[in-house]
Amino acid sequence: MAAAGVDFTYDVGGEEVVALEGIDLEIGAGEMLAILGPNGAGKSTLLRLLAGLLEPTRGTLELGGKPVSSWSARQRACLVALVPQSSTALPDVTVEAFVGYGRYSRFRPFQGPSTEDLAAVEAALRAADLVDLGTRPLSELSGGQRQRALIARALAQEAQTLLVDEPTNALDPGHQLGVLDLLADLGESGRSVVVVTHELNLASQFVSRALLLSAGKRVALGPVQDVLVPEILEPVYGSELTFGELPAARGRGLRPFVLPWKRPED
Repeated sequence: MAAAGVDFTYDVGGEEVVALEGIDLEIGAGEMLAILGPNGAGKSTLLRLLAGLLEPTRGTLELGGKPVSSWSARQRACLVALVPQSSTALPDVTVEAFVGYGRYSRFRPFQGPSTEDLAAVEAALRAADLVDLGTRPLSELSGGQRQRALIARALAQEAQTLLVDEPTNALDPGHQLGVLDLLADLGESGRSVVVVTHELNLASQFVSRALLLSAGKRVALGPVQDVLVPEILEPVYGSELTFGELPAARGRGLRPFVLPWKRPED
């Protein structure tokens, strides 16, 4: 998946507003990339562009070596899966049925689920640690479990690229780590994973590269250790940040952490 010179504008009362400008990005197989930035930076807009839900005003987006717009919706769903932000407005169905919705792009007309469909749903439930909850209604799940169900639905698509929007929003720290750990597993299995997040420290622990946006423009793109540094973050987030390093899991060595910390007045 690649973006080259991508701009996106939208109309507000007849006035053109620039949401993204001049975005270049390549995402490799087996890579986990974070899209970072303050509110209004264009993070979710870029994710929707990569998913083919929006068309760029200028520039090109490629998926599987072809323009994203050249794929039909069904074809695109076989290549890329979008995991939206967790929502309470989910259908009143069981977890297993909901995960099965991820197979819609592969269903054959006028036929029920195939053996391959059922196997893909079972594998997705297992990967997301939801096998024991398959018969439970979505309405009975915790926030972390619902987020895992959204990820499992995307896994059932068997797409090689996952685009994930704010997967830890409103989750407690334990569930935040669990969800990012699951996404890291998917990356290590060979999938490409792109995560939009405000959580700089979670990104630091789990992703290989980070793209930092501000006001629709690229500020930095590179290894997370090179992006989460004072000279890059302070112009975007302000100077009241405290930086340090801690050893990360999975043999990733030292990774930076960033704390917003109000300093005492003189």
